[in-house]
Amino acid sequence: MFSKENHKKPKAMERNILAKNTKIVGDLSSEGDFRIDGILEGTLTTKGRVIIGSDGLIKGKVLCENADVEGKFSGELQVNKILTIKATASISGDVVIGKLSVESGASFNATCAMKGALKELNPDEQQSATEEKTA
Repeated sequence: MFSKENHKKPKAMERNILAKNTKIVGDLSSEGDFRIDGILEGTLTTKGRVIIGSDGLIKGKVLCENADVEGKFSGELQVNKILTIKATASISGDVVIGKLSVESGASFNATCAMKGALKELNPDEQQSATEEKTA
């Protein structure tokens, strides 16, 4: 009737919060989500979502799955899936993303590369493409 199979509950993602009027200088890493309402100077690495609140500021490097920015970011931002930039956001630096959503009014002064956006042509396809243009 009762088996000794492993009935583990799925892990709930942790939610980490850096509160307003708090400053951290250093590196943070976690499996869960982060909400930054204070100041972080350093590297933030997570397999979850990063939310920079309207009073939040990150100077440094962020590596995450998804990100929502309402505050300020300066540095290197690498988002594997979707980066959402709200109207109050200000971003500068280097950004590598999967998908991008920008609200009107946001400040986005960054070099941006979108993963998977370019399809590489092999040499045979490039040759046939140039022949089609010249024909």
